[in-house]
Amino acid sequence: MRRVTRSELAGAQQSTSLTKTARQLWDKLENKTATIGVVGLGYVGLPLAVEYAKHGFRTVGIDLDHERVLRLNEGDNYIQDVDSDELKQVVDNGMFRAVDDFTSCADIDVFYIAVPTPVTEHKDPDVGYIRSAAQEIAKRIRPGQLVILKSTTYPDTTEGVVQPVLAEYARPQDMQLGRDYFLAFSPERIDPGNEQFTTANTPVVVGGVTEACTELACKAMNQVVNHIHPVSSPKVAEMEKLLENIFRSVNIALVNELARLCDRMGGISIWEVVEAAATKPFGYMPFTPGPGIGGHCIPVDPYYLSWLARRYDFETSFITLAARINEEMPYNVVDAITRAVARQAVSLTEANILILGVAFKKDVDDVRHSPALKVIELLREKGIKNIRFADPHVKKVRVGGKGGNMELEPIELTDEVLQNHDVAVILTDHSGFSYAQIAKQSKVIIDTRNALRDIPHDRDKVMLLGGGSF
Repeated sequence: MRRVTRSELAGAQQSTSLTKTARQLWDKLENKTATIGVVGLGYVGLPLAVEYAKHGFRTVGIDLDHERVLRLNEGDNYIQDVDSDELKQVVDNGMFRAVDDFTSCADIDVFYIAVPTPVTEHKDPDVGYIRSAAQEIAKRIRPGQLVILKSTTYPDTTEGVVQPVLAEYARPQDMQLGRDYFLAFSPERIDPGNEQFTTANTPVVVGGVTEACTELACKAMNQVVNHIHPVSSPKVAEMEKLLENIFRSVNIALVNELARLCDRMGGISIWEVVEAAATKPFGYMPFTPGPGIGGHCIPVDPYYLSWLARRYDFETSFITLAARINEEMPYNVVDAITRAVARQAVSLTEANILILGVAFKKDVDDVRHSPALKVIELLREKGIKNIRFADPHVKKVRVGGKGGNMELEPIELTDEVLQNHDVAVILTDHSGFSYAQIAKQSKVIIDTRNALRDIPHDRDKVMLLGGGSF
């Protein structure tokens, strides 16, 4: 199927295959009288809800976090990718409101499910949040409602988890899927901190359970997103989302493994190697090494697929291996810290370690699955108690592990702070850091992001991950 633009859908005629109920929902979307509901007001849900409210749709955000709901209804923003002024405007003009239960949501026409999809301690998918949201929607199911799952998950979640829940409540009312109510999957494509590609201008994929479901889901998404790519089924859309993220996981694992080899060999910088390879204008896409991977999707998605594959007696060896390589990188960083401390007149347990950046990527406040948290956890397991962090975007972090739960708050990055720490570890290359100051004042630096590349520094006191040892 080819990509469909907003202008094409706006001028398109309703399909003759649409039922009367489906046509009514189509018209409500066309004239912006449909009410939109977004379940889960995190990094995916809140930007989507605000986008609909900005486009003139009455929008209800549903989140079980009461404090989060209170903040939103006061126009208080907590998501970096949402414009605070825009949020306040849609709250003040009544186009957006947040609630912490489903009791007042009977009049919602289009539900988006944007809830977390974690893995268990055994790396199996946990779709409990999806099932719970589907159950609450199902209790209020009525003709003319469309449900679109956006949470990243494994193929067959839409049809194997959500659809049976909705059907259980729809059958006593003699409602049929594709005739009276509608279900589709449209994976999120959120890149925290990306100012070029946002909810509004990033193309999305849509796959409905029936043809009518696909048409209506495309129509709904096209009200706030310009480019829509319909596919033949939810399973295709669910699998393509996994492919997007596993593609990155595998390529990051490749350069991470080469970075470790370059460290072992000495005299070769993986950063210079990647830069040189990137001059090839075809057949190559540059990826860079780092202390590990973070965010919601990339650390989780490979295990969703490997779990699914086992149900078909298939082993995703290549994909699983890549995930494990990336998960090993924080251990590699801790080994480097241990070596750095050993060069100084201080015991490991008494060393002062300064973590520079705890967000999972540059210039964001998102710490989900951040490798920095694993590094801190591993350092504590080694008996290191004096661990502090600086991050201009993060107000506090909670760290668990064998050392017990602990909450850390950032410290101001001053000359004195840098001088008083035995090792400074650059884990996130935020633009707000003064790398000249870090290079000058730190005793020893472990640079996992090549942040000091263009900064004059004493090479004898810097270890560059993938660029050689001290």
